[in-house]
Amino acid sequence: MAETREHGVVGWVHVSTAPLIEVERRAEVNGLVVDENVRSQGAGWLLLDAGEKWAKKHGCKGMSVRSNVLRERAHGFYARHGYEHYKTQKAFRKPL
Repeated sequence: MAETREHGVVGWVHVSTAPLIEVERRAEVNGLVVDENVRSQGAGWLLLDAGEKWAKKHGCKGMSVRSNVLRERAHGFYARHGYEHYKTQKAFRKPL
């Protein structure tokens, strides 16, 4: 979590890892949220950096993130922090 004295909690990041047979161990950003009142002030970068450090500590060789095609501002954020767009896909769900 990220917090400030003035605003309290302003963001959080959720990172997980799952072993996959076909690739080296990697982590994924499952969620990264920063309060819109404090965006572009560094909280997102600090959260992402903390997630990457956690991933390295847990033996991950890479990090990935999925972002809705409509979230262009988020795409720029990840690109500025070294993430490369490598695939476009469709997502499917089925209730069980």
